[in-house]
Amino acid sequence: MKKIELDIVGLSYSQTQSGAYALVLGEVNGRRRLPIIIGSFEAQAIAIEIEKMTPSRPLTHDLFKSFGQAFNINIQEIIIYNLVDGIFYAKLVCFDGKKTVEIDARTSDAIAVSVRFDCPIYTYEFILSTAGIVIEGNDFVYLENINETPEDKTATHSATGSYTTLSEEELKTKLQDALAEEAYEKAAKIRDELNKRKAS
Repeated sequence: MKKIELDIVGLSYSQTQSGAYALVLGEVNGRRRLPIIIGSFEAQAIAIEIEKMTPSRPLTHDLFKSFGQAFNINIQEIIIYNLVDGIFYAKLVCFDGKKTVEIDARTSDAIAVSVRFDCPIYTYEFILSTAGIVIEGNDFVYLENINETPEDKTATHSATGSYTTLSEEELKTKLQDALAEEAYEKAAKIRDELNKRKAS
């Protein structure tokens, strides 16, 4: 399966989940964005490394890097390989000079490790086409959620809440506003409501 490389393009406080953050990954040489909700500790760990700040004591992900380097283990890449019931699954691809080992990890932890090892982040087409948001020029394209089950549609309906009362045009306007403000988590919820209507 062909891998698609991603970059970190944004990290902002979640507007809907207290104590959570929206991490936005962007397709390298593409216009798709993949918003992922992560915890505050992992968001802090990612932000500290991106900003090149040095904490007074090593964070858990810094310890992981030091441990790996002490035993000549390098992280070659991170792969976000699955999406089940709104949860992303990731793995670290590690190499010690002799063999390659894949280690399962939470996506937020995997990305916090990736910024420390300066290794690439990848995903697959089916994940971007299911959970991504596409921007083409000044027009917004809504990706169909092809793997959505009737239960998922019910969950999406309850998660989007007030969006269910808006017209499709109002939703598109709100989606444009959310993307302009880089409020990707909000944009993802609006996209889910639009996808639900297209599927019905």
